[in-house]
Amino acid sequence: MKTIYIYVLDTLADWELGYVTAELNSRRFFKEGANQVAIKTVSNSKQAISTMGGMTIVPDYLIDDIIVSETSMLLLPGADTWNDPKHEPILVKASELLSVGATVCAICGATAALANFGILDNRPHTSNGPGFLEMVCSDYKGQDFYIDQPSIASNNLITAGSTEALLWTKQIIECLDVFKSNTLESWYNYFNTGDSKYFFELMQTLTSNNKN
Repeated sequence: MKTIYIYVLDTLADWELGYVTAELNSRRFFKEGANQVAIKTVSNSKQAISTMGGMTIVPDYLIDDIIVSETSMLLLPGADTWNDPKHEPILVKASELLSVGATVCAICGATAALANFGILDNRPHTSNGPGFLEMVCSDYKGQDFYIDQPSIASNNLITAGSTEALLWTKQIIECLDVFKSNTLESWYNYFNTGDSKYFFELMQTLTSNNKN
């Protein structure tokens, strides 16, 4: 069982989590025998948060409830409120998770929060483009590890820019190993291009006996 903890905070960027939460919760394209995953929202209090789109989310857990284990994964979405010091505890937890081999996934503003906290100083990563982290992070020292690509999966850290929720999701699903490889490729190609041929390829992978 993998537990996917999603940190929720006010002004959370709704679109950045849409693909990953829908696919992991619905399991509609999971391969036979895929590991079970549990999705839990977590925050620094049990008070409801309001997303950028005006949706209300009541967190399931507090930060202290996160189990620091290789079987945990932490998703950090973008938001306009990451500069608030009250979010430091989740950054501490992210560092703890990385230290035990758990996967941390950050997109958009969450990459800036990791950068300010020093987590990206020695880890390959990306963000919203060259110069972005220097512009918004006074304590950023990871320039030598910045890779100018849309989304980067390196060891147990997955980072992406604000427009790359789809590729970020693809890399998260690949890390979890819950789709067959050909299902994942067809899924990504379909949503990335809108070409119906990939939809039919996707459907075909679900009926194939190939489990890879």
